[in-house]
Order: sequence, then structure tokens, then C-alpha cells
Amino acid sequence: MAIRKKSSKSPPVLSHEFILQNHADIVSCVAMVFLLGLMFEITAKASIIFVTLQYNVTLPATEEQATESASLYYYGIKDLATVFFYMLVAIIIHAIIQEYVLDKINRRMHFSKTKHSKFNESGQLSAFYLFSCIWGTFILISENYISDPTILWRAYPHNLMTFQMKFFYVSQLAYWFHAFPELYFQKTKKEDIPRQLVYIGLYLFHIAGAYLLNLNHLGLVLLVLHYFVEFLFHISRLFYFSDEKYQKGFSLWAVLFVLGRLLTLILSVLTVGFGLARAENQKLDFSTGNFNVLAVRIAVLASICITQAFMMWKFINFQLRRWREHSAFQAPAVKKKPTVTKGRSSRKGTGKRAA
Repeated sequence: MAIRKKSSKSPPVLSHEFILQNHADIVSCVAMVFLLGLMFEITAKASIIFVTLQYNVTLPATEEQATESASLYYYGIKDLATVFFYMLVAIIIHAIIQEYVLDKINRRMHFSKTKHSKFNESGQLSAFYLFSCIWGTFILISENYISDPTILWRAYPHNLMTFQMKFFYVSQLAYWFHAFPELYFQKTKKEDIPRQLVYIGLYLFHIAGAYLLNLNHLGLVLLVLHYFVEFLFHISRLFYFSDEKYQKGFSLWAVLFVLGRLLTLILSVLTVGFGLARAENQKLDFSTGNFNVLAVRIAVLASICITQAFMMWKFINFQLRRWREHSAFQAPAVKKKPTVTKGRSSRKGTGKRAA
């Protein structure tokens, strides 16, 4: 649906249909402007803000650590420009996956309009979740998160990030911001827009919150956990569309979904409620990025708990609806008992004939 086949009659330039058919080419041209700006000295300084990560700090090497100096990053207002550029990249990648993968499968499977839109949604999200899980797991392993869980709260605030960590968060924000224009490009139905806006807003709220409050360690772990569970759901839905008898994936997802919600609450309470609550420095300091105060900790835990409760409520409704549909489909048809009226009338008829 992203890059559509152009009809024989080309629509007027800058018309509604023209933008929908050629939005990937238009966005590619805009992104190319920033890349070409790197080639000229006059525009290079402005283009670098959009293309490369900003606010890097070089720490000198110490005897205890590596012999080479480390380059770390912190966040700032210029990150909005970087997020905007990679939002354009996300739109382009979205269109490539749509045209060269999903549209070809759609033409072979001949889905209905409802299944067509759901298949495209699950296809796009499963690719994004898989890529984010692999990338996030690589960061967790390389920075020893798995071997030492106390790194989630130790030495807070985590205002300095590695290149991989900051680029991961910038990419996440860019992807979910790109979902807003995709609602227009994909011709999303009006009744589906509120649902889409809710979950896009929840993603942006929590990712930006972890990024701005310097809770990037906890945010990374929770994102990888959540993305893995969501990947199972969307990949199961893709298999279900190809064969409606396939239900095992949904059963596995249902179990992992509940476990994921429990692990999210446990890690959040352990990090925010116990780890940060026992830290020595509990003063609000915007210059160092320290937000470890009681009000912020309560707000963080409350937002996480409310979101998990909302997701469980949606999950229970989804499971109840599936069980109703399954029971209605499996219910045997009630067979009517044969009536004897016909037999009686026939007997009467023979009696009359005999008389």
C-alpha cells in the first residue's frame, strides 16, 4: 500500500492521489537534500545536525579501563533534528518493505480488504520488532546487562550513553513518529485511527520518558522484553492469515504476554522502587540529569502500572472475543427431529382409499 502501482492516468501534481502514490519518492528527495548538504562547506554544519548524533563527549582513558578513550553521548534539543531525519528514513524503509515484500504476498494470497490491512500492519511491525529485539539484545550483551542486573540502577543518573544506546533510542523515536504520517499514506480507516493513535502515543510517551529521565538502561530492557512478545503475536497472525487452522502461535503468545507483564512490573519496582529509592543522591538536578526524587519515582511507577493494566484489559477482551468466535464456530448445528405428520396423513389417505 505504501508505494502503489501508478494508474494509466497520472493524477495532477501535488494532488491527494499524487502524494499517496509518490510519497516514498518525495520523502527520498527530502532526505537526499540533507545528504547532499554534507558535500558543501556552507551547508555541512547544518546537515550534520540532522544526519549524525550530537552532544558527544570524549572521556580520557584510565589505567583500570581500556587504553583507548571512550566517546559517549548525552541528549539535547538538537536530537529532534536527528529524529526528524531518521523518521524520513523510516518512511522510505516502510515503503520498500511494502512494495517488494508485502504487496507481492498480498497479490498471491488474494486477501479481503480487512485481512489485507491487518496483514500489512503485522508484516511491518514484525519486521521492526525483530530488528529491534536483535539490536537491543546486542546492546544488552555488549554492555553486560545480563551478567550484572544492578546496572539498571547503579550509578544513576545514566546521562552518558554509548553510540549504540543513543542511536537505538533515536531510531525508536523516529520509527514511532513516522507512524503518524503513515496513517495518511496508508489510507487508514477513520474507525481504526483512534486505536492507532493510542498505541503510538503510548510508545512515544514511554520511550521519550525513559530517554529524558535518564532511565535508558531500564527502558532498553523493558523494550526488548515487550518487543519480543509483540513479535510473536504479529508473526503468529501472519501464519494465521496463510492458514486459519494455525492457532499454536497465539497460545504461546498468550502465556508469554502474561509473563511479560509480570516481568515488566517486577523489573520496574525493583529498579525504581528499591534500587533508586536507596541511592544516596536523591536531589532534583537538571544540570546533571538527576531526577531521582520521590515524586518522579511515583509518577514513573504509576505510568508503568497503568499501562500494564490497560494492556491486560485489552488482552482479556481479545481472548474472550476469540473464545466466543471459536465456540460459535465449533458449536454443532442442532438437527431437527423428523416429524410424523407426513406419515399420519399418508395413513389417512390409504384408509380413505380403502373405504
